[in-house]
Amino acid sequence: MGKKDKRKPKRINIKKERQKLIKEKKKLHPDQDLQIDKKSTKKIDIRLEKETKLYWIRAITALISGLLGRLLLGIPNTKMVFGFWLFIWMLCFWFITPFVVSFLVLRYEYDKEEWNWKNIIKPGIGIYFFLFMIVTIITHTFLVFI
Repeated sequence: MGKKDKRKPKRINIKKERQKLIKEKKKLHPDQDLQIDKKSTKKIDIRLEKETKLYWIRAITALISGLLGRLLLGIPNTKMVFGFWLFIWMLCFWFITPFVVSFLVLRYEYDKEEWNWKNIIKPGIGIYFFLFMIVTIITHTFLVFI
């Protein structure tokens, strides 16, 4: 029926690909020590560790900002104004917090090749949105019924 889009990049699991390359290298050179692989994969491990920390920090930020956003910005009870300000609140925490955490709290250095703005923004976008929405909906429901 429809053609697949060939321009869409294929998703790659970095850890699985690295393990596969290590196994292939062991098969080719069983007597050789794999210290070269350890050095080359160390950069990947460091980047994955940084992204994991940012992912969980973003999840915690979503919980806190969703709860505080609904409690602080929910004072005027007009629906249109409340929704707009809560949306702006969410976007501020969504895009500004990872940079603040990355450079001021965790003290990561900015490197155009290894640790750039895309690597800072990417981890945890989905979990942030999901947790923010769930927390604000539950908080709003409790406030309305109480």
